Amino acid sequence: MDIAHVAVVGAGTMGNGIAQVFAQAGYTVTMVDVAQAQIDRGLANIQKNLARSVEKGRITAEDKDAALGRITASLSLDDAATANLVVEAVVEDSRVKAEIFKHLDTLCHDETILASNTSSISITAIAANTRRPEKVIGMHFFNPVPVMKLVEIVRGLATEDSTFKAVVELAEKLGKTPVEVNDYPGFVSNRLLMPMINEAAYALMEGVATREAIDTVMKLGMNHPMGPLELADLIGLDTCLHIMEVLQEGFADSKYRPCPLLRKMVAAGYLGMKTGKGFYEYPRT
Repeated sequence: MDIAHVAVVGAGTMGNGIAQVFAQAGYTVTMVDVAQAQIDRGLANIQKNLARSVEKGRITAEDKDAALGRITASLSLDDAATANLVVEAVVEDSRVKAEIFKHLDTLCHDETILASNTSSISITAIAANTRRPEKVIGMHFFNPVPVMKLVEIVRGLATEDSTFKAVVELAEKLGKTPVEVNDYPGFVSNRLLMPMINEAAYALMEGVATREAIDTVMKLGMNHPMGPLELADLIGLDTCLHIMEVLQEGFADSKYRPCPLLRKMVAAGYLGMKTGKGFYEYPRT
């Protein structure tokens, strides 16, 4: 099946980034969200990103206008009905995703591929909400989507080879590097990353070192571009906690127990950059 029209469900940070990369690659894009304010922010972010690319000489003004012209925003999931591929990029809540996939399954053509940008939730479980589990797959992009090259392509238990092949080829057309991953909690990226962040929180809680020292050790000693506590603030501490809970539930292993400090900070509303305070402080401008 030729993919020409892509629907992206969710206009948040990940959703608008995904919409942008598809539009820049020449695809017609419908970006859907339930909130007009979210759509407005998403479109403004795409406009800003593309304008910055023009300023830096990466694309022309004509390229920017063409990409923006390929994106249509909508408040109705029904407008995803004619898409050849739908990429869901909403909140990491299995119940919300289940309802979206049930609806998409009734809306879309039988051959439409339904993908999720989930970073930790089981693709097999998501697919069970449809009558086409063979057409359901994980397409996990990384933030910021226009910059980061990696896409985890996650096979559910029933995902067909043809679905996998089509999505891998599509990711390559976007200029991304697809990596095949099987459906286990956290996939590869978060199964490795989140325990490191969680252990950094333990080290801070136990007074092993300061936040700056912990991050400096990982940046200079392990050549990481960001320290784990800085990265947690960027990702969002609530998201980190949720993924640790998914790992703990999925593996029933105490080594994935979320750090009490992480739980306490999330309970206090200290979620990182998006709230102005996490492991570090971020003054509002």
